Amino acid sequence: MTTISIVTPSFNQGLFIKATINAILKQNFQSLEYVIIDGGSTDDTVNIIKEYESRLHYWVSEPDGGQYSAINKGFTHTNGDIMAWLNSDDLYMPWAFQTVATIFDKFPEIEWLTTSMPAGVDACGNVIKVIPVYGFTKGGFFAGDNLIEAGTNGICFIQQESTFWRRSLWERTGGYVDEGLKYAADFELWARFFQNATLYAVDIPLGCFRRHDNQKTSYAFNDYLDEARRIFLKYGGKRQKPSVQRARLKLRSCLPSAICNSAFRYGLMEPAYLVTYDWGLCDWIIVRS
Repeated sequence: MTTISIVTPSFNQGLFIKATINAILKQNFQSLEYVIIDGGSTDDTVNIIKEYESRLHYWVSEPDGGQYSAINKGFTHTNGDIMAWLNSDDLYMPWAFQTVATIFDKFPEIEWLTTSMPAGVDACGNVIKVIPVYGFTKGGFFAGDNLIEAGTNGICFIQQESTFWRRSLWERTGGYVDEGLKYAADFELWARFFQNATLYAVDIPLGCFRRHDNQKTSYAFNDYLDEARRIFLKYGGKRQKPSVQRARLKLRSCLPSAICNSAFRYGLMEPAYLVTYDWGLCDWIIVRS
């Protein structure tokens, strides 16, 4: 059976970490390695973790180098086929692990997977937003489709809370998240992944980003954007003019599938790959869009 390895980095998140742990363990996925790396919390985080320690693959609470250091440390204690991290204030949908394992087992060509329906929850855990996106491509990533900036034309972040990958891809791309970054190491990891593999999306929500006032992307959103822009340029990204990008994406969404397929065949458009459930076949299939 496919083993899923999840790492949660944590520091003084006693208000939310119980919900995060439950979102993982209550899926009752039989082959799970769940690791929590706590940075020496001074609130009730450690007491909460201890309530679940019999079901954890590994956990520790000690000073560390921050979120990305904790993630790297956590993954060294895992061996699972499929990997992801979930921050200590975010959530997974109840069906996430079974869906992800089924898709990776069925489609060996898929090396990393995310959702085309990223979801958000409020501080109380209520779903407040689901934003459908058209899909993800290497060309689109390096043209700025996934580089959101306030008031500009990015389509959507690749939602870290909904992204899973094979250990083979992780190892092939260096086997780390960049600890030299403060805010956008996920974006840097996606850039390396795109250089090595196609990103597939499934058209159901997998994870939820929790929106609250004490998170880095709330109080330091502009710093995140600045760091993401530097990463984008470092990896050769070239932002398209907003008018060109909007026209290209509108064309993609409006063209009949037959025309799209012809455009894909002749290299005029880059296809995005979507995993969707076919009611007639009663199975998951891959379509191009």
